[in-house]
Amino acid sequence: MRRNPRPRGRGQETSAAKAERRTLTTLVLFDIDGTLVLTGGAGSRAMTRAFQELFAIDDAFRGISMPGRTDAAILFDAAAAHGIPRDALDLARFPDVYLRYLALELDEPGPRKGVMPGVRELLETLSRQSDIVLSLLTGNYETAARLKLEYFDLWRYFSGGAFGDATTDRNRLVAKAVAVVASCGGPSVSSSDIVVVGDTPLDVACAAASGARCIAVATGSHTAGDLRAAGADVVFDDLSETSRVLAAFASLKSQV
Repeated sequence: MRRNPRPRGRGQETSAAKAERRTLTTLVLFDIDGTLVLTGGAGSRAMTRAFQELFAIDDAFRGISMPGRTDAAILFDAAAAHGIPRDALDLARFPDVYLRYLALELDEPGPRKGVMPGVRELLETLSRQSDIVLSLLTGNYETAARLKLEYFDLWRYFSGGAFGDATTDRNRLVAKAVAVVASCGGPSVSSSDIVVVGDTPLDVACAAASGARCIAVATGSHTAGDLRAAGADVVFDDLSETSRVLAAFASLKSQV
């Protein structure tokens, strides 16, 4: 059966709609560990110390995958590995004990500790753009995220975000971040107006699951090849060339 011809003017309307969308706000959701900063192992050391204090088990997170996952998921995996039920009372205490140790461990030296290349310049530039809203999408507990970013003087660039306090499913965090931004007076955005910036295939998958775009950066534990294979829209070795990263944002926006 022959399809009805396209109504007159529809092509022009679509082009106008696309032009209008390109002027709308882009919500940029940054991961933390491996993307913005590396804490020199402070987080994993603090988790290990907290678990040892609560359950008298040494090196409890050995063999537990951490990059790109939520703190809740990491904790539940460790508990399962050591035969601790999810409803154990001391599991509920874990975040507070972990945060106490994290505050101490952040002051300790460690390998590759610091702000990732180009991050300060990029955040400073993006924060001055009226069509960009910066927020966080991270598996960290919210207070842990704040401790880490305040330590490196980066927390001030972000309007909250979505954190790994309760959920084991990182793919739920994009929708949560959108809701948090809107509830704080920010814009309501569609998935096509969102860019996730992260360093793991799980960040890429999180963006894809919500229909968002992803800029991946190989400054964490995964190579640029890993991130391309995972399906990232754009991949950088690091964020040091601010002009190239800004051009990538503009390119993704123009494709909407």
